[in-house]
This record gives sequence, C-alpha cells and structure tokens, in this order.
Amino acid sequence: MTHAPATISPWRRHALLLVLTLLYTDNFIGRQVLAVMIEPIKQEFGVSDSAMGLVSGLAFAGVYAIFGLAGGHLADRVSRTRLLAICALCWGVATILCGFAVGFYVLVLARMLVAVVEAPVTASSLSMIADLYPPQRRSFAISCFTTAPTLAAIVALSLGAWLVELQGWRFTFMLVGVPALVLSLLLAFLVHEPQRGAWDPAPSLEVPVQGMLGSARSLWSQPAYRTLIIASAVTTLGANAYGMWNATFLVRIHDLELREAGTLAGIIGGGSAALGMLFGGWLTDRFVRRHPSWQLRIPQIGHLIGIFAMLNYLLWPSDWVILIGGFPVPAAMLWCGVNGFFAVWWVGPLLGYITQLVTPHTRGTALAIQTIMVTLFGVGLGPLSIGILSDLLIPYFDEQSLRYALLFCVFTTIIAMLLIWRVMRMAAQTDSENAVDDRLTGRQQPETS
Repeated sequence: MTHAPATISPWRRHALLLVLTLLYTDNFIGRQVLAVMIEPIKQEFGVSDSAMGLVSGLAFAGVYAIFGLAGGHLADRVSRTRLLAICALCWGVATILCGFAVGFYVLVLARMLVAVVEAPVTASSLSMIADLYPPQRRSFAISCFTTAPTLAAIVALSLGAWLVELQGWRFTFMLVGVPALVLSLLLAFLVHEPQRGAWDPAPSLEVPVQGMLGSARSLWSQPAYRTLIIASAVTTLGANAYGMWNATFLVRIHDLELREAGTLAGIIGGGSAALGMLFGGWLTDRFVRRHPSWQLRIPQIGHLIGIFAMLNYLLWPSDWVILIGGFPVPAAMLWCGVNGFFAVWWVGPLLGYITQLVTPHTRGTALAIQTIMVTLFGVGLGPLSIGILSDLLIPYFDEQSLRYALLFCVFTTIIAMLLIWRVMRMAAQTDSENAVDDRLTGRQQPETS
C-alpha cells in the first residue's frame, strides 16, 4: 500500500519540487555563468584555454566525484531535507567566496570548495522526487527538476553576460550565491521529509546494513544500470562541453559581442532545451502507458535528431544572418534551437528508468553514482577536452579551431545511442524471458490444482 497521497497533499508535493528545482537551478547558474566569464578571467589572470577548461570543469568535477558517493550515501541514511538545507547554506557562502579570489589558483580552490558542498544535492533531490511521484508520472516530474540546467543557461548566459560586462565577474559570483541562502531557510523550516519508497510495490521498512562501498559495488554489478550510467555520462561529456563553449564559439566564429553571444546562447539554446526536456518527459509518460519500451525509445529519437541539428549548427556558414528587429542574428541559431529541443529528451526518461531499477534505500547512492559520472565526464572532462582540442587544432584551422573541436560532441552522442540500444536489448530479452516464465506457470497451474 502507498502512503504518499495521505501524507503529502498535491500542492505540497509540487511546492517541494519547485524548491528543489530552484536550488538545482542556482547550482547550475554557478556552474554555467563561467561560460561568460572565460574571456574576462583569462585576460585578468593571463591563462590559456586549457587552464580555463580546468577551472570551469575538472577542478570542480574531480572534487565532486570524490565527495559525491558519500553525499549519496548520506541521502540514503539521514533526513534529505536537512541535508539539503545545510548544503544550500554552505554552497551560497562558498560561491560568494569565489568573487574574492585574488589569483587564478585561489579561484580554483574556491571552485573545489563549491564542489564539496554541492555533492549531495542532486542525489538527495532525485531520491525525494522518486518518493513524491508514482512511476507513471515520474519522468515528467524529473524533467521539471532537470530543466534547471537549461533555465540556468538562460539566466547565466544572458543576464550573467550582462552582469559580467557591467559589474565584473567577481560581483556576479557574489550575487549568484545569495538565492541559495534563502532556499536553505525554506528547506530547514518549511519542508517535510517524504516517506521513502511510498510509491514502490513493496516498500522495505528496514534500511539495508550494506555499507557505502558495498552498495556501490552491488549497484555497479547490474548490467542495465551500469550501461545507462555510462551512456548518460558520455552524453553529458559532449553536452556540457558544447554548453560551456557555445558563447565563446559565437564570439570567435560569428563575430558577436560577448553580451550578444550570451543572450543568444542562453535564450535560444537554453530556452529550447527547457521546452524539449519538459516535452520529452511528458511524451515518455504518455507513451510508456502503451509500452514500457518507450522509456528508452524516446531518448534515441531525440539523440538522432539532435546529431543532425548539431552538425548543421557547427558547420553553418558564419556570414549567413537573419535580421530580427533590425538585429543581425546568425542563421545557424535556428539549428541551435532544434538541437537544444531534441538533444535533452534523454534526461527525464533515463533518470526515471534508473529509479525503477534500484530499491528505495539505495536510490541516493545509485543517483549519486550517476551524478558523479555525469559531473566527472561532463563538467570535468567536457570543457577541458574542447579547450585542449581547440588549442591542438590551431595550427590547422587557426581561428576556426573551436568550430571543429566542438564536432567531438557529435561523436559522444553516437556512443551514447549505442549504449542505450544495448540496454533496450537487455530489457527486451528480460521481457521475453518473463513472458516464457508466465506461459510455463500458466500451463502448470491446472496440473497442480
């Protein structure tokens, strides 16, 4: 029997989802605003593209990976609302400290501190969402939550670019840290912890005695879970690399000013991705009622269309423009919007599928592993890999090197599609075996009665 409807009213459920989404959005604003800080920070400290790939990626992701598993394990053992309240408070303070960095390596250390306190946020939030919504409504709920990076892109790349240009990158960091302090108060005093496993078929009342590493090893030994984690990590490697360098791509390749590039990348890229993520989750919840296989088919369709759009966006001639209200907009931005809408169809469905593969008392750890891999590959290796590739391609393509370095993002999506296809085959084989077992059981029942 499920208890969530009796303990949490629908409006409280949606309100908690909103608070979690706002915190996640602020976290990602703190990550993505670096995209419009790359040039001013690089000029102030006199560092290379590779060094900027370090501060915008690996310095954060490496520390996040180290503390992420412990954060997920905590989410399985303690009150998730109180854990998030503490994380939000510390995150706000750490982000404000980034604005006081007196040198490049001090900024790197400040970003590492942000990573430590952000580590439990995603796993704790997704674990709670799985306890707030039933499986048939979970993909859309998770999609609402995971629109945070795209909403953050709109704010960070448009408003963030404007703030960086007018007030400087230091003031922008300080301003980004403030909302988290307010959200920490809401989580501490107004939010109640949802019951674990309320929507699962048979909720376990006992917390497993397995330790953190034991739970992680047990989860990783499951082929479908492991393959989906790798698929999401590889996808995010390319997606985050593209998102972090997109504004710079528009500045270098399409000769836009930083403010213009940030506004276009945020509104068109981020806005289309937000709509696409919501639509992908909604579409999955509708189609999965017809057949469970749509949980994995929807991401594949999105990836396929996204690849085509990405190729057109990166290779479109830079002298083709469209006049919108007298303002020249690169024609390639049409493909940026198409890619943004379809490329994110995987997020809600795949995370929803993962929550169904694991037990309620291991969800925090399971989602922490996913977040660690996504952060390590996407935030850590993604921006750094494009920075290195761009530097290596300069002798061959000169100022066009970033354009061709970003083609790497298409390659990562193809790999992710192959991995998801493998999980689809696993699921089909399991369904076939279950159908055979059901038929055999059906034949035997008359003989035993």
